[in-house]
Amino acid sequence: MPMALLALVAPEGGAPTSPFEVNFGLFFWTWLVFIALFLILKKFAWPSILRATEEREQAIERQLREAEEMNAEARRSLEENKKLLADTRASVHQMMNEGKSMAEKERAAALEKTRQEQEELLARARREIQAERERAVAELRREAVDLSLAAASKLVGARLESDADRALVLNYLNTLGQQN
Repeated sequence: MPMALLALVAPEGGAPTSPFEVNFGLFFWTWLVFIALFLILKKFAWPSILRATEEREQAIERQLREAEEMNAEARRSLEENKKLLADTRASVHQMMNEGKSMAEKERAAALEKTRQEQEELLARARREIQAERERAVAELRREAVDLSLAAASKLVGARLESDADRALVLNYLNTLGQQN
């Protein structure tokens, strides 16, 4: 039935009745139009299309070169930044080490100063103790002389207070101190 429909619709003159049938008139005119259109496009359209394509190609190449240059510059900048960062880290590390060593020196100096002050205080305290001890010994000797004179005067019955008596007792006490 589809063939019958084709036969009814198709005009009876030169049109093919089957899609597999070749019409040489149509074939000739199709090629003629194609070649004419091809020549017109070749003369008028293709030069401008080729020029636009070449300009586009050059622009793309230029942009690629610029991108490569920018990429290379970015790499150089990255390397510089890495170097600067490494240098900065090294200098910070060095400054920290210097700070630590200075702090240790200051601490050692403060400890030494404190130790010296402590030794001076101890020496001064020892001198004061020695001086106080000497004063106490001198006071004890005076008291001992006075007691000895008082005891001797009671024994002798007379009061002994002269400087000669004192010198005699002091001499005696000194000889006792040297014997011990």
